[in-house]
Amino acid sequence: MAVDYAVIVLYLAGMLAMGWWGMRRAKSKSDFLVAGRRLGPVMYSGTMAAIVLGGASTIGGVGLGYQYGLSGAWMVFTIGLGLLALSVFFSARIARLKVYTVSEMLDLRYGGSAGIISGVVMWAYTLMLAVTSTIAYATIFDVLFGMDRTLSIILGGAIVVAYSTLGGMWSITLTDMVQFVVKTIGVLLLLLPIAVIKAGGFAAMKAQLPDEYFAPLGIGGQTVFTYVLIYSFGMLIGQDIWQRVFTARGDKVARLGGTAAGTYCLAYALAGAVIGTAAKVLYPHLGSPDDAFATIVKDALPVGVRGLVLAAALSAVMSTSSGALIACATVANNDIWARVKSVAARRRPSAGDAADAGGAPGTEQAGDVAVEHDEVRGNRIFILLMGLAVIVIAIALNNVVEALTLAYNVLVGGLLVPILGGLLWKRGTAAGALASVAVGGLTVVGLMVSLGVLANEPIYYGLIASLVAYVAVSLATEPTDPEVLAAWRARLAGRPDGAADDDPEGEAAGDTAVAVARVLAPSSVTGRA
Repeated sequence: MAVDYAVIVLYLAGMLAMGWWGMRRAKSKSDFLVAGRRLGPVMYSGTMAAIVLGGASTIGGVGLGYQYGLSGAWMVFTIGLGLLALSVFFSARIARLKVYTVSEMLDLRYGGSAGIISGVVMWAYTLMLAVTSTIAYATIFDVLFGMDRTLSIILGGAIVVAYSTLGGMWSITLTDMVQFVVKTIGVLLLLLPIAVIKAGGFAAMKAQLPDEYFAPLGIGGQTVFTYVLIYSFGMLIGQDIWQRVFTARGDKVARLGGTAAGTYCLAYALAGAVIGTAAKVLYPHLGSPDDAFATIVKDALPVGVRGLVLAAALSAVMSTSSGALIACATVANNDIWARVKSVAARRRPSAGDAADAGGAPGTEQAGDVAVEHDEVRGNRIFILLMGLAVIVIAIALNNVVEALTLAYNVLVGGLLVPILGGLLWKRGTAAGALASVAVGGLTVVGLMVSLGVLANEPIYYGLIASLVAYVAVSLATEPTDPEVLAAWRARLAGRPDGAADDDPEGEAAGDTAVAVARVLAPSSVTGRA
């Protein structure tokens, strides 16, 4: 195992080194939170695939293949379908908004009042996603080093918190790109063919396993439908996913790069299911399906290759964990803390006018630099704080599946309708959005309490209740202010100033957009607290 240990240690050291290098590039808030919005198609598609394919997609995907056969691919497959839908239908418009969070988008669309409660819901979701990803370190480090669960979580979590805090999205982008390459080599190019060969090939696998292992819907049609509702729709509205869309250099990169990442997810889903099916042939009596990945890696792979594949599993967990962590910190700082500071500032007398009147030449530019520095420092502090909270919660929490299901159910049940409604239906109002979030979220939570967290019904009825509340309250209330909608359409068209270059009404429209922007929450338009 010495060679395998060396591979893992070098990999972890490389992650920290990239975090340090990324720190040198994170000079502004845009650099720190969205990598300067300048990723090209290769970097964008690689990092997007890395964040959506985490430990659940790798270890859990192989486990589902062990339990259900090829139909075990459906969970990861629906993740890929959701990413494809986001990339083809929505990513270009999302990228043109030039915001930092989903709640800022809701503020822009509904006039500055719908993002408050959504920020809390999104923060809880990203926090739970980061926690569940961090818990997975315990499994991997136990396989690698026989390490204690708590120590494993602290070690893995500390590395992710360190490189995420140092360089923000630039560090995460660089590490995710390496993780994407490692996962591709380790899982698709090495483990997949070796596992199939060890199991005797597809013909031998089919001869030794029941026919249900090769049926497209062997896992159950209702289960597939639930996966679509939770994971496909979850891909459309998650802060961790949107924040990656914001890193794209332009509309075309967001669309084509995301489509490539979604297609990669489909191939990864099938690979995990095939590996799990092969493991069922080789080890038919494992105590838990989730043990299939570690078992086949330890027993079927040669020295060195085994270390690389385990590094691939570690890559999967770290990419999702770091993406969820920066998303959680961004929401906490920009959507929650910034609003608290804004309310407090409005209650205090302002000395801004006096300062503006006496400003010296060059003061404004120096002030902008200072603001950017403070915002980077503030976001860095929030990543550190959220990272420490994630590690503590991960140590205390045991039931990972229930925590993740709770997070996705509340996210989709509460936020899917107002977000997609805002993008697709101009009659939707702020009151309708708030009612949708509250009714959908409470319905999901109430049914999970009464029927169980893992029941299918909470997400079904939660979405229905959310949709009914959104439509009914929107139709019963005054339409959204036309000036707010005009500013919203301008942002969707990629015109932050509210007018096209050749528009003779451009100056007036620009003034309208600025007026609307001043009404909105401070972070909703400029992205600054």
